[in-house]
Amino acid sequence: MTLRPVLVNIKAVDDSAVARFWAEALGWEVSGSEPGATAAKPVGFDWLQPVGVCIDVIAVPEPKTATKNRVHLDLATTSAAHQAELVARLKALGATPVDVGQDDDVPWAVLADPEGNEFCVLEPRESHRDTGPIAVIVVDCVDPRAMARFWGEAIDWTLHEVTDDHALFRSAKGVGPYLEFLRTGVKTVPDRIHLDLVPEPGDDKAAEVARLRALGATDLDVGQGDVPWTCLTDPEGHEFCVLARS
Repeated sequence: MTLRPVLVNIKAVDDSAVARFWAEALGWEVSGSEPGATAAKPVGFDWLQPVGVCIDVIAVPEPKTATKNRVHLDLATTSAAHQAELVARLKALGATPVDVGQDDDVPWAVLADPEGNEFCVLEPRESHRDTGPIAVIVVDCVDPRAMARFWGEAIDWTLHEVTDDHALFRSAKGVGPYLEFLRTGVKTVPDRIHLDLVPEPGDDKAAEVARLRALGATDLDVGQGDVPWTCLTDPEGHEFCVLARS
């Protein structure tokens, strides 16, 4: 019994515009199966057998607040020239520089998508040479060691490193982005970006949800009603969903 991260779920007022931005940013394609939900995904991506993750943008009426998101993406680059070119291209697509308290001399660029969702364009790093365009999914937290314990049991990804400052996971298959829990501060607003998980083939979704509750997850009501997915929060209040395979 286990779960696999499959979607980075982003709330947006204009789901199609935000999905188009991310598809252009990452070199992916746009797809939409229903009104108010638009995906940006690699060509050939199969969410039932995911290698890496894709982005699913869901329409909501409320715009993002000025508070920094607790989840953001770090994008990979292969050289200083590639980093500069990518930053310029992203700005042309509608990204804007933002100040989240970073030092002036950090080697990465901090930007926001057209609806203000923060992300970073990292300098070249050897550890990210095979991640694809998304190097890291970063989750702000208070206690990385506690997050390592919960998420290490919740998902099938491998824990590569854990310290007082961060916990780092990656798919056991050694593909796709890393998932990093970074010590920053407490949650103050509802999550605008969260992870969606999918059970492995043959695993029972209800049993997986029960297992997560036993690990410390809590049920979450966001007005979702009768839907085939289950909304939960981890022990620090990070929202996530468990999807049904059918």
